[in-house]
Amino acid sequence: MTSPQASPARPLGVAAIGYAFMGQAHSNAWRTVASHFDVPDFEQKVLVGRDAVAVAAAAKKYGWSESATDWREVITRDDIDIIDICAPGWLHAEIATAALAAGKHVLVEKPLANTVAESEAMVAAAQAARSVGVRSMVGFNYRRVPALALARKLIAAGELGTVRQVRASYLQDWLADAESPMTWRLRKETAGSGALGDIASHAIDQIQYLLDDTVTEVSGKLHTFVSERPGPDGLEPVTVDDAAWATLTTAGGAIASVDVSRVALGQKNALTIEVYGTAGSLKFNLENPNELFFLNGTEPIEVQGFRRILVTEPEHPYISGWWPQGHVIGWEHSFTHQIRDFLNHIATGTDPSPSFEEGFGVQQVLAAVEASAAANGITVTIPSLLPTSKD
Repeated sequence: MTSPQASPARPLGVAAIGYAFMGQAHSNAWRTVASHFDVPDFEQKVLVGRDAVAVAAAAKKYGWSESATDWREVITRDDIDIIDICAPGWLHAEIATAALAAGKHVLVEKPLANTVAESEAMVAAAQAARSVGVRSMVGFNYRRVPALALARKLIAAGELGTVRQVRASYLQDWLADAESPMTWRLRKETAGSGALGDIASHAIDQIQYLLDDTVTEVSGKLHTFVSERPGPDGLEPVTVDDAAWATLTTAGGAIASVDVSRVALGQKNALTIEVYGTAGSLKFNLENPNELFFLNGTEPIEVQGFRRILVTEPEHPYISGWWPQGHVIGWEHSFTHQIRDFLNHIATGTDPSPSFEEGFGVQQVLAAVEASAAANGITVTIPSLLPTSKD
């Protein structure tokens, strides 16, 4: 295990691996974070991708000093301190474990990996790296949406009393058209799963994050509505799910329902979360990301009702770095907040959240949903033990 190579005499060097959708979102965050928040000095050193011409163009557009096609060479460089992994899930484990072993701090997009076994290896690598001061984090960026960060604070403060029930739904429609072409996201060997890993991972992480709790039992169902899609050589079989449903039980006794789909016609990016407690309730929809609805159940019944909180005040989480009250922010800002937090944890020598262990916990729930679905919806118990470093 190599110790971090960063020096106080120079800025932290950052390399991002992947330049498509997530690579662009992360690049935007790296480019903007220092304009709004106090963070350690860093430089956008290199953007990595397989296509030399395309990644060079992306690097120029996204603000990176240079581009490269070999991530293995990049992680050996003395001027690189942080590896930001935006590549597809099937590459996460290989890149992350190698980067951690090379002494690089690692941020990796969600879900942590495609399988529990890969995730377990990543946790072991993160634990070994942590012992020599190397930090790691998984990118569940919705934790950094100010309204959801506020929701967690309200729940932790007891404003909802005892949480009884959660409903988490994440609906999109970008695959509603049966003629939409094949992509790597529709093949199990590259994506691991479909809507389950892609968007249910967000919903499951939010349930555990908001409640500060863990899922202990799962029952679930998966379904593929379009079994074949056009590929370069004709129709190809779709080997992942289009939609997923699950019922979760948490250690604290709350029951949560999850439903996700990438074929829900008319829903663009609707992550909706409802939390119901003995003393209050909360509602949120990502398509209106600046709004949180709160019901105070201790008020007289004649004035009870959900009230809209516009989460744009300087006192709200993360908002102090942005604009005056009422000047709304958007989806991309959650990535900026994520980078801010990650950099500050590196600077203070503290462990960021969500950790690889937390990412592993989400992966366990995803695997349990798959196992339940394969066995006609039986209840599957989540193992309570996390992997530990073998070092």
